This record gives sequence, structure tokens and C-alpha cells, in this order.
Amino acid sequence: MSAPAPSPLAIVEAEPLPRQEEVLTDAALAFVAELHQRFTPRRDELLARRSERRAEIARTSTLDFLPETAAIRADDSWKVAPAPAALNDRRVEITGPTDRKMTINALNSGAKVWLADFEDASAPTWENVVLGQLNLIDAYERQIDFTDPKSGKSYALKSADELATVVMRPRGWHLEERHLQFDGRPVPGALVDFGLYFFHNAKRLIDLGKGPYFYLPKTESHLEARLWNDIFVFAQDYIGIPQGTVRATVLIETITAAYEMEEILYELRDHAAGLNAGRWDYLFSIVKNFRDGGEKFVLPDRNLVTMTAPFMRAYTELLVRTCHKRGAHAIGGMAAFIPSRRDAAVNKVAFEKVKADKDREAGDGFDGSWVAHPDLVPIAMASFDAVLGSRPNQKDRLREDVSVAAGDLIAIDSLDAKPTYEGLRNAVQVGIRYIEAWLRGLGAVAIFNLMEDAATAEISRSQIWQWINAGVVFENGELATADLARRVAAEELAAIREEIGEEAFTAGNWQQAHDLLLKVALDENYEEFLTLSAYEQLVG
Repeated sequence: MSAPAPSPLAIVEAEPLPRQEEVLTDAALAFVAELHQRFTPRRDELLARRSERRAEIARTSTLDFLPETAAIRADDSWKVAPAPAALNDRRVEITGPTDRKMTINALNSGAKVWLADFEDASAPTWENVVLGQLNLIDAYERQIDFTDPKSGKSYALKSADELATVVMRPRGWHLEERHLQFDGRPVPGALVDFGLYFFHNAKRLIDLGKGPYFYLPKTESHLEARLWNDIFVFAQDYIGIPQGTVRATVLIETITAAYEMEEILYELRDHAAGLNAGRWDYLFSIVKNFRDGGEKFVLPDRNLVTMTAPFMRAYTELLVRTCHKRGAHAIGGMAAFIPSRRDAAVNKVAFEKVKADKDREAGDGFDGSWVAHPDLVPIAMASFDAVLGSRPNQKDRLREDVSVAAGDLIAIDSLDAKPTYEGLRNAVQVGIRYIEAWLRGLGAVAIFNLMEDAATAEISRSQIWQWINAGVVFENGELATADLARRVAAEELAAIREEIGEEAFTAGNWQQAHDLLLKVALDENYEEFLTLSAYEQLVG
């Protein structure tokens, strides 16, 4: 067999990484180049369509189910493909980036699924992009171990039947990968992440009795789901595996996608595995799309918007009904608490909240849910075990009692809670701390006993922007203004300096993070994604 032709992709401005040649092979890069040439033009058209739709929402301040797809919703005959055995029981899923330690711990966690994350829980440095792929290859080959240089503790995989099934999440459509270019243009990060993972692991996973499974983030329409489906069809033919081997779970984390859940499943039906209900990105999407809509769309502090809020409950119950009507899994939201090794009282209260949340999801009909830490796996597992017993899921629970009108999904003013001054301070605190870590290459960051990711920073900066532009008056009588945000940010930056010491402060990216948060929170022209500006400043 002749050697594969050199790839037309150029690797630019990237320091060589150990063993990168195992990931960036000519054949793998040729596949990514093929994906780019075939599908990036449609990606570009769909991003432009997002802007057009956003302009329409600005004009009307409303959304509705699509009249042109009413026949799909009305047709009760179609279902998604049956779940493969490895994805039939998803009662607890753990999320996290693909660094070496996390890869081992997540696979060993006792969860049914690990969301191996190249998106919001991973800052896209070239090292994270390439070595994350290498870690997954090593895990499937059982050639992965890790020794913590600080503690000396060693980590190794358990037996194959004890490991979680991997569902990999590539980056969203809006992000580019600047280190891989075609004719001087960056390749979309989504195609890099998907392409490298699929090319190297699809056949490996089939041999392990599983398959190439994906979470699709930031989807805004059924047309974007159609693009992914066409990519899956092409990719399966390209490497010669049966159609339908790929399975995808779509995160319904944008307000526009919430109005197209059935259509999204329909477009992916031969490759669909389910839908997931998030929170922070969903709220971020509401702010982003309805930021011109006036007082009735102003959200209170993010921690006051729970999944029991009427408009959030409408969204989650519609998701369960939609999934089960079409034979798909409904996966619930994140338990982000990080247990404290020093404060048992904090843990007790938090564990009770996690249990109540997971009990609610299991009772509502969800087939599984997310946790951010291995210590939460048994708590979530117990909630779903109590409802499911030995059954792998509850897709037979059709929730025909649920009826959601279009207006229910955007009834933000059904909440009694209001924005608070402390909410502003928390948004600034968390925003600065998260962005600083992201600029150091960390995408999943423990802040105030919660595991935060890029969605955290997005909702934080969006709420600051919204409150200022809506002229919110806080309970202490202060008006939300840019000057107030600057004052709070300066106070928080000084507090961080005092907390960590001058040496650590100087060594970090604190001033840069402060400045970036204020840029995206205060600019008159609201930036679509914080990560677009942040990526320009990300080193590596």
C-alpha cells in the first residue's frame, strides 16, 4: 500500500508536542481537510443565518415553533434509531476535559458515560487539542497511566467492563482552530476535533463493542443538525463503517433550538441518541437573543434561576416529552458542586441539594443526568436507581400530560426574583477567576466549590451587560452602570491580589482577565461569544 499523500493542511505557529505525529498523521489530516472543503462553506452559511435570525428576534421580541416543519411534528410515525447497547443505560454521566488524569478518573468513576470535552470544559490550546486526542487513543489501547507529580499518587484504568462509555464533545461551530489552516484560512474547531477523533478511534471503538458517539454543542437550528448528519454520513463512508454507527446527543442549550427539538431529532434520526437540557448556556442564549426585549426579559442572578423556574420547567418537560415520543434519551442537567475536603457541613447541604435535583429529574422522566465530580456519581445513581430499578431507561414514559405553548419557553417575567447587587459582584468575581484560568489553558475550574466552565463566564458577562443596558436598580438603590461594574471589578481584583499574594498575582493573567471581562460586559456592541475574543489572547 502506498503512503498517503501529504495533507493540504498547514500546521502553523505551533510548538512541536510529544508524540503529536501519532495524532497528526498525513491520513488523519487529509480526512480533516476533506471535511473542511466539503462542509465549511455550509457552516459559514449557517453562522450567517444565526445573525439573520437574531435580527428577526430583535425586531419581534418573540419566537415560535416553525410553521414550515409542522408536518414533521405532527407525524407520529417516525422514531430515532434504537440505542446501541453501550448507550442504552445513561443514568449518570460525568463531564470533564481530556487531560490524562481526568481521562483515567472519569473512565473509572462508576458513571455510565463520560462526556470527554473538547468544548466548554477545555481551553483550546494546541496542547489541549492534540494531547487530548492522544489521551483518548491511549485509553482505548489501554496504554494510559498517570502519576501526580505533587502527590506521587498513581492512576490506572480499571477493567474494561467497569469503564464509562465515552461520548466526545467537539467545539461549537463558531470557533476556529488557528493552528490548522487550509489556503491560509483556519479550519473550524468542530471539524478538527470531530475529524481527528473519528478517524483514529471509530474502528477501535467498534472493536471494543462501542462506537464513535458525540455530544453536539451550541446547536441553534435543525439545519445545523442536518449539517452534522451529512458529516456523519460522509465520514462513515470514508472509513468504511456501517451507516448508523455514529450516534449524537444534541445539547438543547440555545433558546432557538428549544423550538426545534423534534426537527433536530428528525434530521439526525439514524444517528440520534438523545437531547440534553443544560442551564448556563441556555440562559446565556436567552440574554443574547432577547437583549433588546426590555424589562420582561431581564434575568435575575444566575443562581436564582433554577430548573424549577416556570420557563425552565417548560423547557425541560418539553424536552422529555419530545425525546420519549421519538424514542430518544432525555438527559438532564449538571450537578456542578465540588466536594470540600475540609468542610463536612458544606458538603452535607450541597449533597442534599444535588439529591433533590436528581430526584426531580428522575421523577420528571429523564433517563440520566450529569455530574462534575466522581463523588457525586453515587448520589445521582441512587436517584435514578430508585426510579429505574433494573430498567436501562424510562423512554416508555411518554409524558403526554405535558403541554407547552411557545410563549411558555420565554416567560422570563414569570419569575419573582430580581437582580441583586450581590449577584453583580458574584458575576464579576466568577468571571474574572474563570477567564484567568482559561487564559492559562484550563477550561474546567473549581470556583467557590462549583465546577465552572466557559458557559459560566458567558452568563456572567451577559448578565452584567443586560443589567446595565436595561437600567436595573438593585435592592440597595444603586443603578447598574458601566462605572459601577468597573468599581466592583477593581475591588474584586484587589481582593484577589490580597488573597493569593503579590507573587502569584503577578505570575497569573489577572489584569488581562479583568480587562477582557469588562470589554465583553461593557462594549455597546454585544459580542456573540466571549471565547472569540479570549481565543485571540490564548497563548499556545
